[in-house]
Amino acid sequence: MANVVVYSSNTCPYCTAAKDYLNEHNIAFTEKNVSTDAQARKELMEKGHMGVPVVIIDGEEIVGFDQKRIADLLKL
Repeated sequence: MANVVVYSSNTCPYCTAAKDYLNEHNIAFTEKNVSTDAQARKELMEKGHMGVPVVIIDGEEIVGFDQKRIADLLKL
């Protein structure tokens, strides 16, 4: 099973789309909401990102909701 982390915010429609896509395919993920979690915001900035969503699958970072890349990494 892949290790999936989604950095998101409360007002991001692409974050919602990414989470919905993962849920539709029964992919378990950890959500880190940068709107409510200062530590998550700090982690994301340390990775060099200022925007969300950032989806990390087994260490591979995907910036934005790139459905094809997510599907490729998860072999969907």
